[in-house]
Amino acid sequence: MQGFVLNRYGGAEATGLQEVPCPVPGSGDVLVRVHAAGLNPVDFKTRDGKLKVVQGYDFPVVMGNELAGTVEGIGEGVTDFKPGDRVFARVPKSRMGAFADYAAVPASHIARLPASIDFETGAGIPLAGLTALQALRDELQLKPGSRVLIPGGAGGVGTFAIQIAKWLGAEVTTTASPRGRALVERLGADQIIDYTTQNFEDEVRDMDGAFDLIGGDALEKCFGVVKPGGMVVSVAGMPEPLTARKDLGRGAGLAALFWFASFGLRARARKKSVRYRYLFMHPSGAELAELAQLIVDGRLEPVIDRVFAFAEIGDAIAYLESGRAKGKVVVRMVA
Repeated sequence: MQGFVLNRYGGAEATGLQEVPCPVPGSGDVLVRVHAAGLNPVDFKTRDGKLKVVQGYDFPVVMGNELAGTVEGIGEGVTDFKPGDRVFARVPKSRMGAFADYAAVPASHIARLPASIDFETGAGIPLAGLTALQALRDELQLKPGSRVLIPGGAGGVGTFAIQIAKWLGAEVTTTASPRGRALVERLGADQIIDYTTQNFEDEVRDMDGAFDLIGGDALEKCFGVVKPGGMVVSVAGMPEPLTARKDLGRGAGLAALFWFASFGLRARARKKSVRYRYLFMHPSGAELAELAQLIVDGRLEPVIDRVFAFAEIGDAIAYLESGRAKGKVVVRMVA
């Protein structure tokens, strides 16, 4: 079968389409015929070696973190799925493998894809959708009347985050360029700040929480607009000790590394009496089923920016890396 393979850490030249063995589903696994796969910043960060302290791989390794397709076979002990089922999943961080004709995925990571959702749309839901759901509901604990800032609302995670925050009853402020304004407005943002002409720290204050999707200066400015006792959750900043223990299931060594690496950031948060949390989302078939139901009910609209052919996956990653995408970028394996 064809797979998009990372042969070593590096740039685009370290990757390529090549023939690889078809995976065999182990106990508890489902073998999925991949129809489409979603792209995410974690893909090029993994390629560049920026995440190797968190998760290392033996090369060569098939890349890709989310997919949609049909069940081809099942491993021992799997009773919830059968061949022919339409499914979607966030694959394990330790395994990857979504950028291929077939992928073996734990059954617990998979949910059925409703007939009303096409494979390309389904492939763009898992990572961004689960990240937004877990950040806003579990970490920030948004409820009716909460006020939340979401810098970068027109991107892949942001388009889900705006809608999920509104579903939870929150008042949403986001940032967008003039090109992205119509999109975030349609998704339900209550206040939109044009980051090309305005600084959000001058426009908002006393937020209950912030969900940072940008990192850098934007993350640090979030500390100043969240009210004392509030929380800033980031997927673009520096991991902190709880990330190692709760999200990655790792021990004291990685927690200590993250403690030192995030010390300055956490100190600046404490100075503003704000809590800081970095989130690595966890795969969950049950939560994917929740997201699917929200889509079927018309409460959540996945936003797909572009769909590339599998043969063009290198171009697709370059496009995502350019930062121009509004919504999700997807590759199609099966027409």
